[in-house]
Amino acid sequence: MSEQLKFIVEQLNKDPFKKNLNLITFDCLEPMQLLQILNDVLAEIDPKQTIDIREELPEQTVKRMSALLGMLKYRPPGHLSDVSTFRQGLVTGSKPVVHPILHWLLQRLPELKKRAYLARFLVKLEVPAEFLQDDVINETYRQYEELVVEFKTCHKECEQLRTSGFSTAEIRKDIGAMEEEKDQLIKRVERLKKRVESVPNHQKMLDLARQLRVENERKESLAHQKQEQRNQLFQAEQRLQRSQQQLKDLQQAAADANPDSLMKRLEEEIKFNSYMVSEKLPKELEGMRRTVQYLQKVASEPAMGQADLQELKDKIREADLQINQLIEKRMMRNDPMDDKLTLYRQQASIIIRRKESKAEELQEAREELATAERELRQRSSQTQSSDGEEVIRGDELKRLVVKLRSKGTMYKKKRQELAELKAEYGVLQRTEEILKQRHETVQQKLQTLEAEKGISGYSDTQEELERVSAIKSELDEKKGRTLDDMSEMVKKLNSMIVEKKSALAPVIKELRSLRQQSQELNQEYEEKKMQFESCAAGLESNRSKLEQDVKALREETAQQENQYHHINSMSKITEVQIQRAADEMKAYVSSDPQERKKTIREVYKKNISEQELLGKRLREKQKMVRESHSTNMEQMKMWRDLEQLMECKRQCFIRAQSQASIGQVIQEGGEDRLVL
Repeated sequence: MSEQLKFIVEQLNKDPFKKNLNLITFDCLEPMQLLQILNDVLAEIDPKQTIDIREELPEQTVKRMSALLGMLKYRPPGHLSDVSTFRQGLVTGSKPVVHPILHWLLQRLPELKKRAYLARFLVKLEVPAEFLQDDVINETYRQYEELVVEFKTCHKECEQLRTSGFSTAEIRKDIGAMEEEKDQLIKRVERLKKRVESVPNHQKMLDLARQLRVENERKESLAHQKQEQRNQLFQAEQRLQRSQQQLKDLQQAAADANPDSLMKRLEEEIKFNSYMVSEKLPKELEGMRRTVQYLQKVASEPAMGQADLQELKDKIREADLQINQLIEKRMMRNDPMDDKLTLYRQQASIIIRRKESKAEELQEAREELATAERELRQRSSQTQSSDGEEVIRGDELKRLVVKLRSKGTMYKKKRQELAELKAEYGVLQRTEEILKQRHETVQQKLQTLEAEKGISGYSDTQEELERVSAIKSELDEKKGRTLDDMSEMVKKLNSMIVEKKSALAPVIKELRSLRQQSQELNQEYEEKKMQFESCAAGLESNRSKLEQDVKALREETAQQENQYHHINSMSKITEVQIQRAADEMKAYVSSDPQERKKTIREVYKKNISEQELLGKRLREKQKMVRESHSTNMEQMKMWRDLEQLMECKRQCFIRAQSQASIGQVIQEGGEDRLVL
């Protein structure tokens, strides 16, 4: 318990809590303060829990904390497994309840943070079925589920990127280094440009250098293309050699074989391939699919901690025990002697296993043959590329012929064994069917005879009695053998016990003295432990005081440093201003008129005189505008009246002209027009 409290106090004194507690102060905390510390730890895991528990009802506090602990999969200790007892202890802030919770949370803080973050998005909302009948709600809920799945995939990709070794800090550091290199290169280019500008015909030389670089790049690309074409040519030659070798092999096989042997070989290959396709490969494929589904299921689940793994191990152990019990019950209930076809089933299973093993051996032999052919082709291509002709030495040819003959004989032997097994399997199947039919007919006849004689079930009873008597005799024999074995075992055990006692006697004597020493050391350890704890408590209190003093001194040092930097910057600004004033005074006192014109005073005087002259001109212009404003307005009014008068005259003239032309014939352009 003391180790648990030490761990809790150490973690609470670290970031981000910084409680500055020791064992004594933590043990003396009030229940409300203890609950507040628990709430602070939960708030670090889930920021939604940040709240002052004094402003919340106790029932709401317990409900909120219990919901979060349930989501984090916390299990109370054995003596607090009762829910009501746990809730009551949480309400009252009981130390036996709160301390284990704090210890469990602080042990798994990063893992629980991740779990709380994922729970915000992966814990699905429960929507009643009657609400899902609405199309809008159903569509929204479907989109919500799609977003949850998308979040899972994005989170997995994020975790993979985090664990892949790429760090944003390193990338930023690399980017900064590249930018510095870029600036350095730009500066070097500018320096080189300045240096080259002084050289005659530098532009022509730059153009020639650019052309040289382009031609070098083109040369490299052409060399790369040439190498690729060589590789392609080499690959094409290898394909041609393989095709020629296959053609030779086929021609030799066709020359050495007759149609019957070819048909027989093809039938064997067809049987083997059909067996592989219909029986062996589907089983392997199904097993791989189950493995992939299981792995996908494991990958889709959230990350599990040590507690979850222990829980799964316990469940697996319980399931194994149940399976073993069921198997024992089945074996006790189903006696192998009841099944009269067990022998045939065993033979059939043995044949199936042998068939599978032979098929695997045949597949391995074919793979070895394919690898040998590939190696042969590679070696032949190497010899042709080196000498131009395919050369095989005599020793190597002899070894190759011997190896091929041994493999051919082995293949024929295995093929013959496989054919014998197939034939034996067919005979056994037929025998099994015949025996089943005979057994059924005999049973029917026996039942009819028993019914005629009025002793139905006599044969079954007789068989049962014979079986029981046989079992009883076997059991009696086993009991006799067991009693003999047990008596021998007892004798052996007694002799072994005597030997062990004699061997352990000196060890026991030493153990007694060691036990006394152990008791003394334990007492001394307890005393030293009490002294250590009291000394540690005193040192802890002194350390907390020293930490507070150090913190105050650091703050004071930071303030003094800030004040020093401020005064230093102000002094630098003042020095700059004094320097500017001295330069201004020097220029103002100078006898050179050009130098005096550069002073700030002269510049400001010049600007002031220019602005005064401009203001004077503007005031004169304003005065002239004000004086002529009234006369100009009258003149503008007169012009407007004159314009209206002229417009009126024009309208009158147009009307008079139109009235005078009514009823007249007007000749224009060789046409006569009558105006009415």
